[in-house]
Amino acid sequence: MTETRIGYARCSTDKQDLAAQRAALLDLNVPEKRIYTDHGLTGTNRERPGLAQALAAVREGDTFVVPKLDRLARSVPDARAIADQLEKTGVKLAIGANVHDPTDPMGKMFFNILATFAEFEADLIRMRTREGMAIARAKGKLKGKNPKLSDKQHKELRRMHDTGDYSISDLAELFAVSRPTVYRTLNRTASAA
Repeated sequence: MTETRIGYARCSTDKQDLAAQRAALLDLNVPEKRIYTDHGLTGTNRERPGLAQALAAVREGDTFVVPKLDRLARSVPDARAIADQLEKTGVKLAIGANVHDPTDPMGKMFFNILATFAEFEADLIRMRTREGMAIARAKGKLKGKNPKLSDKQHKELRRMHDTGDYSISDLAELFAVSRPTVYRTLNRTASAA
């Protein structure tokens, strides 16, 4: 039975590039067609289609390869759960060039330390983001999203809705917005009236 190497790469924002991670996986002998990716999804979000595809592609005897542990998970429990899932199916986990051996006490400790640092880094990023947003809000620079409809459109949508001739779906189509946006607009104009 020949070993297949399955690679996984992830970046948290759409502005980030996966090129460096792809190159690292290729250098680790992962074939291009066996690299699965998630773009714009955080490591704390377990609902990642690329990760699900990669985990579904591995078979007993294969090696699951990630360039760094923080690309796989941003919390110790999540990293541990993924590693345990791979171990149960007889799949080796390679973090960079090192293969994680869950039976080796030193390897297990090293894995847990890496996972702890990944979680710590994610916590620091969240804390700095919240602090930055609080400062921006205090300076009046963080005002939230622009409304989808102008004040004039709000009034017209309310007027049309009050006639009873238009359904929520009709209004959503006419104003090129989603149904939830129509409901929010109606709630705002109702409370403003």
